[in-house]
Amino acid sequence: MNTRTVASVAMMAVFGVGAPALRAQPARDARFEALASLAEAKMKEYGVPGVALGVLDNGVVTIRGLGVTNAEDPLPVTAHTVFPIASISKTFAATAMMRLVEQGKVDLKKPVRAYLPDFRVRDEAVSRDVTVWHLLTHLGGWEGQVSGPERGTETLTNFVTSITDLMQVAPPGAAWSYNNAGFSIAGRVIETATGTSINRAIRDLVFQPLGLEHAGTTAGDFIVQRFAAGHTSRNGVTTLQRPFSPSTSVTAGGVGLCMTDLLAYARFHMGDGTAANGEQVLKRESVELMRTAQAAKQSTDDSIGIAWHMRHVGPIRTFAHGGTLGGHILLLEIVPERNFAIAILTNSNAGWRLNQDVEREALKSYLGATYALNQGIAHRGLLETLPSVEPLARQPDLAPYVGTYARPNNSVNVRAEGGKLIVQDRPNNGRPGADVPISFYGPDRAVVTDGPDRGQSIEFVRDAGGRVNWIRVVGRVAVRTP
Repeated sequence: MNTRTVASVAMMAVFGVGAPALRAQPARDARFEALASLAEAKMKEYGVPGVALGVLDNGVVTIRGLGVTNAEDPLPVTAHTVFPIASISKTFAATAMMRLVEQGKVDLKKPVRAYLPDFRVRDEAVSRDVTVWHLLTHLGGWEGQVSGPERGTETLTNFVTSITDLMQVAPPGAAWSYNNAGFSIAGRVIETATGTSINRAIRDLVFQPLGLEHAGTTAGDFIVQRFAAGHTSRNGVTTLQRPFSPSTSVTAGGVGLCMTDLLAYARFHMGDGTAANGEQVLKRESVELMRTAQAAKQSTDDSIGIAWHMRHVGPIRTFAHGGTLGGHILLLEIVPERNFAIAILTNSNAGWRLNQDVEREALKSYLGATYALNQGIAHRGLLETLPSVEPLARQPDLAPYVGTYARPNNSVNVRAEGGKLIVQDRPNNGRPGADVPISFYGPDRAVVTDGPDRGQSIEFVRDAGGRVNWIRVVGRVAVRTP
């Protein structure tokens, strides 16, 4: 990158019960300044052109724009620069769905077919019985890493009709597996319940009631804003990604907005369901239900709520969602019990490393929270390495884990070699991936010990009979083949 401009924009606001009140702050917060300095250092280290950093701490909002929106046509990142927030959009989908639940238009425990009579995946029993709740908790069990083409207002209708032969990799609820497809189906449920397009529904149910002035769901919405373009950083060179391709599924990953709006959204989700203007958008019980553990993510210490990914860090509980899309890596994390939230929006595929470094320092400096040794963290929409890991001195018997595990477009081969396990991804078409050595640091929990993925988690999941039946890589499970 030939040009780098670092610009800082700070905004502080104190929110009351009703409309937000603004007041000047007597001094800068040393913790935030240290955090911003860390972010700047990591931008240089990882080749990240632009970052929006925001903290909400006991009602005080502080936002800093760092770097530029575009390496080739640089404008400073500001508090109102729009980033596509990718999978953080799933929490917006769940918020919209909870509004429909309160309106009596949707029941989370009813089958999807109650709203989409023609819904079908490969397994007929699953097609008949799977519920809306399964969609919002990544527990449907079918392959989730699929999307459909852009078809305007028919996009989600087209998608639902295209997945009738979608592979079932696990029975519903048996093996937690990150599932974009489930949230796309949920988007079609929202369309059916509201009688409007998903773009209109998310605007009417979420953006407008919460006063999110820069939020949108289409390229047309984004192009009229100062927009952070995505970049790829590789071998020390940062390049602009062309073209920018928005997610075709609004509910799986299609929302975009600025840091100011994102922290207003965070404030709402840490409150009692009241918007900044005093409107009761959701009942307190609905907001709290979204933050209530619905299921454990097997072989990790994390849980899933209604869209929110739940994690204990030291004495606190965090609720978060990350996002990954077209050269953007993003994170929103809230800690309601401490009235604290942090959001980090980056415009580089290397941004996940910055995100985890800054997020972990923020939890430590603001809340005194640090990860435990060998704490098993699960995927939550962006890459992360295990915070503090030490492989077991005595490794378990490797035989139960050896085998081949399948997904529709690839298989994962696990073999024992030299007293350790080697994992290899094998696409159905194309060259096999590199050998990835792993070591166990806990029951069914392994860490990559070498190579570019070093420090990342790989988990094995057992079936009801105790047999190792799935491997989970970057949050997605593959099922053992006979």
